[in-house]
Amino acid sequence: MNLVNHTSVSLCFSAGFFPCRRSLPLGRRVFLARSSSLPFPAHEVKHRRELEAAIGIVERACRICADVQSSVLSSEASSVEKSDSTPVTIADFGVQAFVSFELGQAFPAIPLVAEEDSGFLRENNLVDSVVDLVADKSSADKPLTRAQVLEAIDRGGKNAIVYENKPATYWVLDPIDGTKAFLKGSGALYVVGLALVVEGEIVLGVMGCPNWNDSESFQSTTGVSNALSGAGIVMAAHIGCGTWRRRFQDGRQGGSAEPSDYDWSRCLVDGCLLASQARFCMTDSAIWESMPLSPFFSATTDAAGDGSGKSVVLLKVWGGSLTRYMMVASGIASVFIIRAKPRIPIKVWDHAVGLLCVHEAGGKVTDWAGAELDLAEDGVERRILYPAVGVIATSGKIHTQIVEMISVSSSTG
Repeated sequence: MNLVNHTSVSLCFSAGFFPCRRSLPLGRRVFLARSSSLPFPAHEVKHRRELEAAIGIVERACRICADVQSSVLSSEASSVEKSDSTPVTIADFGVQAFVSFELGQAFPAIPLVAEEDSGFLRENNLVDSVVDLVADKSSADKPLTRAQVLEAIDRGGKNAIVYENKPATYWVLDPIDGTKAFLKGSGALYVVGLALVVEGEIVLGVMGCPNWNDSESFQSTTGVSNALSGAGIVMAAHIGCGTWRRRFQDGRQGGSAEPSDYDWSRCLVDGCLLASQARFCMTDSAIWESMPLSPFFSATTDAAGDGSGKSVVLLKVWGGSLTRYMMVASGIASVFIIRAKPRIPIKVWDHAVGLLCVHEAGGKVTDWAGAELDLAEDGVERRILYPAVGVIATSGKIHTQIVEMISVSSSTG
């Protein structure tokens, strides 16, 4: 996959114009475009129809999540444990069924790689709950039947299609990235993520985050927590056309929002030039001492740093991997770093759409050795990534520094 080397359209100013820790509201770092259409010139968007469909489908899927969240939190039957000990809800299956059905109707020739399959749903007697959730949400003339819902889920499930090591075109869906955050309720972040891979290259991606509000300046870690709990945004990227975002157009803001609030705004990574000045984010379960940069820097949650030059800022936000890709693509965080866990494979749906959004915002994503992530390395199912040790996403200019530090830490550790 030659994603990192793909040339983006030129910007009117460089992302590096902004110092790493300058506390500017995100709205001052972006270009605006009317929300009535995509913010790209039509001749530059090869996959315009697919992107427009993906944006609408993801936004509607986020509404399903919002509708079901209260019942998930109050009903024991709506939340169970999968074999890998991660929580799963009827919302995960409902979103996968809905997105799969809509994509199948619009693009029947394009297969889907997604997280869930109906076997688990059947074993835990959750089929009827999911059918009730999504039966009347689709664009079909009639409510979806039980058979249609199960078929839609399994269309993206394990062994649904074999790729046989050939370049392929397919959708990649994470129905809810950050299910633990979804179960946590108000204030936590979760993402519906969808990407399209064409002949081995990620060409478009859409992320919907219902609780995100980027209207504040993120001057502290408390500000991050508060500012990322609000109106919700959809983030969209197309290869060569940049990464953009806008607020949800679902009426949740009542009559108070001006039309301009729904304009597209361009996302740019921050301009951090030194690893020591970077803002880092990690998965919820990770600790700084387990990271390869810990021999070089300590970490502080004080956004101003400790003044020593030997401590980096660590942003603590409750959410999944795609939330952190959004933070890097939006210029909130400089680095997202994740270590692979023994015997737990890294799944493609946790990274594909985030990879493209960070790249098109001016950043870079590789494994810890500096190699590009290869979506085709799982030659049979396209479901697993095999990065060297882990994954790093950065704002770009410090990427080589981070990789070199990891190399030194690994050789001396």
